[in-house]
Formats: sequence, structure tokens, C-alpha cells
Amino acid sequence: MNPLEPSLESPVEEKISWGRQILHCREQGLFDHEEFMESLAALRRAVTSSRDQMARLGITDICRACEEQEGGSCCGAGIERRYSASLILLNLLLHAEIPETRHDPASCFFLSEKGCSLLARHVLCVNFLCQKITSRISARQIAGLRDQEGVELDLVFSLHEKLRKKLNAR
Repeated sequence: MNPLEPSLESPVEEKISWGRQILHCREQGLFDHEEFMESLAALRRAVTSSRDQMARLGITDICRACEEQEGGSCCGAGIERRYSASLILLNLLLHAEIPETRHDPASCFFLSEKGCSLLARHVLCVNFLCQKITSRISARQIAGLRDQEGVELDLVFSLHEKLRKKLNAR
């Protein structure tokens, strides 16, 4: 089964449902090519490295405080509309814990109590740093983070393209 990918304008729940349906194709060998699996593993490592670096720099704590104490967040409701169904599928292949429902009506669908539930994030979500962060973290430290995030984004782009080619070939 390979239904057409929902459009970018489709509700996030429809995109998630499509991704879960396509994930079952994994059992048919659609995603089990060694190169693809190695790329998924490389992306997992890059995401872990980026998030570890964010935590070391204090960015994770700044974001958590903003969300919990100030009621704001750059992860506001509607950000999830930027995610294509195939990018959500990529997250499912990475074993991301995609929620069934929105945790907070004012926040992004993918924002959980522990932070973002996604591993392969949209470039906007990776690149955005608010003034609270940029005023507290040195330019040198941010540049180092950007280098690491660049590795992550290159892998997300490459895997997303490979995934779309595989789906279109079916």
C-alpha cells in the first residue's frame, strides 16, 4: 500500500496517519537498504550531538524556562504545519515518539513535556534562536552549535530526498 502523500496543507493528524501506514512498508523491505539504514544511524548521532551541545550551552534550560515560566515559546501552535508527511515518516523511521494528540493547545503538536518529540526537525525549528539565547550565549559558542546543526540538517535533507525517491518509485 502506498497512498499519495498528504499535502503540506493537510492536518498534522492526517500526515501522521499516512506516515504510520507507510511505515508498515518497512516490513516489505522498502527501507531496509544498508546505505539508508546507515544514514538513519548517522542522523541519530548528529541529532544527539546537537542536542547535547544545546544542553551544555544552557539553551535547553533557557527554552524550558521560557515555556514553563513565561508561557511563551517559539514552539507555538501551527509550527507543525511546516512538516511534510514524508518528514514525519522520517521521524517514525528514527523511532521518534510522535504524539497522538497535542499536549498543549498553545504549543506545537510535537512539543511534549520533555521538549520536541521529533528527531528530524524542520530547518526553521533547528535554526531559530531567540534574543534570550543569543544575548546569553557567546557568538563563538553559537557558531560551534551552528556547525553541528549544519551536519544534522544536511543529513535530514539527504535522507528526506532518499525517502521521497523510494516512495515515488513504488
